[in-house]
Amino acid sequence: MSDLFEASGLANSGPRPLADRLRPSTLTDVVGQDHLIGPEGTLTRMLRTRSLGSLIFWGPPGTGKTTVARLLAHETDLAFEQVSAIFTGVADLKKVFEAARARRMSGRGTLLFVDEIHRFNRAQQDGFLPVMENGTITLVGATTENPSFELNAALLSRSHVMTFHSHSLGSLGKLLARAEEEEGKALPLTDEARAVLIRMADGDGRAALTLAEDVWRAADAGEEFDAERLQQIVQRRAPVYDKGQDGHYNLISALHKSVRGSDADAALYWFCRMLDGGEDPLYLARRLIRMAVEDIGLADPHALVQANASRDAYQMLGSPEGELALAQTVVYLATAPKSNGVYVAYKAALRAAKQHGSLLPPKHILNAPTKLMKSEGYGDGYQYDHDAPDGFSGQDYFPDAMGRQVYYDPPERGFERDLRKRLEYFAKLRKERNG
Repeated sequence: MSDLFEASGLANSGPRPLADRLRPSTLTDVVGQDHLIGPEGTLTRMLRTRSLGSLIFWGPPGTGKTTVARLLAHETDLAFEQVSAIFTGVADLKKVFEAARARRMSGRGTLLFVDEIHRFNRAQQDGFLPVMENGTITLVGATTENPSFELNAALLSRSHVMTFHSHSLGSLGKLLARAEEEEGKALPLTDEARAVLIRMADGDGRAALTLAEDVWRAADAGEEFDAERLQQIVQRRAPVYDKGQDGHYNLISALHKSVRGSDADAALYWFCRMLDGGEDPLYLARRLIRMAVEDIGLADPHALVQANASRDAYQMLGSPEGELALAQTVVYLATAPKSNGVYVAYKAALRAAKQHGSLLPPKHILNAPTKLMKSEGYGDGYQYDHDAPDGFSGQDYFPDAMGRQVYYDPPERGFERDLRKRLEYFAKLRKERNG
């Protein structure tokens, strides 16, 4: 909510961070979200009607969610109220709703911006529904987490989810150019150092401007920093990677699918991204074991041995030496022949086990240790496979009510040929990349 300093205009008299001074005053000044506010963007189309429905802004930090919400309120002549789910309780929300009702009675609507809306629990989220439905507020919620998992279905059904993208290198460059215009001087960086600073921001516009401010503070008159000196001054910004949330699941998905797609280079990249972000190497070891049984299976039974061995090696060596064993397994699994035959067969057999209930085995494969059981036909007709030609009798071992089933389709032979084809493909790809 607006404080007294902001309402009186005194907020502009004190020192303000560069990111705040460069906050856009119109939607056309916002960079990096053309899919939403470009000439044919989703929000642009909505604003042509001068009205808004409730919205959920989903995206990483520093992409303009708060700024766009403020500007939307201005464009639609709605009073702007802002709360944070971290600091706001039920009593605070009730006050906001009452003020919005009073404002509505006088003919003006309210846009309520809720930052970190995913931090409200399910019951608190339900509290928004009545005031959204009767038009007391137009809700704009911002979240860095996947709304599908963190927000109530009822809240989502009444809102339009807008996805904000991380800034590209180009849009971060535009922000730095605006910062230089605002400061009236160029950043004291070589071209290489400037590119490094942009990469350090990791798609976060606010971070890019904060880093730029740090550079100006540190530079003496006439001094220019190269890439190495820049890193010493501003340090390295931690990668955007939350081990318990979306970043975690997105990167492990990327690693798993790169292994499944036999791309050892991409698999190593995502593996190192997770390590660099602070992921527990033993978690990665467990996931590699899973990949070995799900995606390689019996096409290369040694894959599971390799995965287990790398976990043991990591536990023996610790960090950082142990990570090399895990990296070796990443490459092994990515270049191994693939088969999900056991995975598919297991799921099919599990479904059958649940669907058919407690069917008894056929009597011919049951032991008959008593006379009574023999008289009941237990063991009758059983063929001892070791006595059959080629050691295979071909008997049916399924329950009588089911009949013969087929779940497992063995991988084709000649997987060495398939592996060779993969290796030849990636050798050709590397040759093309290197020109």
